[in-house]
Amino acid sequence: IVDAEKYFVELEIAIDVAKELEEKIKELKHQQGFVDSTNKKLSNEKFVSNASEEVVNKERQKLSDGQDRIKILTEEIEKLEKM
Repeated sequence: IVDAEKYFVELEIAIDVAKELEEKIKELKHQQGFVDSTNKKLSNEKFVSNASEEVVNKERQKLSDGQDRIKILTEEIEKLEKM
């Protein structure tokens, strides 16, 4: 976008759907493992009671970010499967 003008460039890019799907599924599994481990950490009362509030809040933010990423990846996988 330049000033009030909009310019579009159309590109033809071939996407290897199978490869993209494989990579997204791999990343989804990784994120699910990350979320599971963060959940375990936050459900450990000993960790929560001994850690500073800042550390616990960071872990909660990591959990939230991971859950958001899982949602995005799931949507991307569903789109790729329809291609």
